[in-house]
Amino acid sequence: METETVGCDGGGGALGHPMVYLTLTESGRADCPYCGRRFELKPGAKAGHGH
Repeated sequence: METETVGCDGGGGALGHPMVYLTLTESGRADCPYCGRRFELKPGAKAGHGH
């Protein structure tokens, strides 16, 4: 990932889950509370702090 906000719908179409938007933590990671999928910043990418 190269952004600090990501969306997850489970990736299963009708078998997925409701779309949730996650903000990566200072560690550059976020786990989906529905399916447990982990999102991480790409190596060398830096999380910004808003607009």
